[in-house]
Amino acid sequence: MSLQVFTDDNFDAEVLKSSQPVLVDFWAPWCGPCVSITPAVEALAAEWQGRVTVGKLNVDENANTPATYGVRSIPYFVLIQDGEVIDTVVGASKEKLTAMLAKNFG
Repeated sequence: MSLQVFTDDNFDAEVLKSSQPVLVDFWAPWCGPCVSITPAVEALAAEWQGRVTVGKLNVDENANTPATYGVRSIPYFVLIQDGEVIDTVVGASKEKLTAMLAKNFG
């Protein structure tokens, strides 16, 4: 399962109106920790396929959505269900993200 790509233009349809929970990875290509966590995020997308949609939003290319969610540092992960933020994680490890998903949907 490949990661979804979220943008300011598709965020409402792909995330807020999604029929299942969505984990959004706010990132940028110049952010070392963002790049290094990508394989773990891809693994989570595969592990949680069918239960949670996982995708990335490039903060350099999409300024509106990060501003809406108060993104001040990246990587920043937001878990959204039924259009509402139910959890967030700043910085990340696969363990932290797995724990967040398990806590909410385990």
